[in-house]
Amino acid sequence: MDYTKIQISADSDAREVAPFAMAVHELLGLPVTMRSLNKKGVRIEKGKILDDNYTGPVLEQVLKENQIIRTIPTNGRYTGIPVVVAPIRNKEGYGIAAIGIVDVVGTVDLGLVFSDYPEVVNQVQDCLRARMSVP
Repeated sequence: MDYTKIQISADSDAREVAPFAMAVHELLGLPVTMRSLNKKGVRIEKGKILDDNYTGPVLEQVLKENQIIRTIPTNGRYTGIPVVVAPIRNKEGYGIAAIGIVDVVGTVDLGLVFSDYPEVVNQVQDCLRARMSVP
């Protein structure tokens, strides 16, 4: 088999960053955004690339500051929803790309989600009871 090399650089376009962003999206099941330093990237939700010319204020801030940012954006596509964005650094430590997840889980009713999994709820309740037990 002949495998194609996949690389990320400061000049990677949406087509080149999409496989990395999609892998993170599939692992977490959360919306993912990603772009390189010099080109716009992708916005992925529900298993689909919804925008292949995407950037956002937090992606841009991470590229500028070269550090992870956890925040709730006040503008952009995900205004009011918690996001976590991290730089992807080259071997010299420079941020050449940024990838972010949108924490829509924080807005989900976990009781409803886990109602079909009572054993998980019971395990969590047991852990909480153990922490609150008086010696």
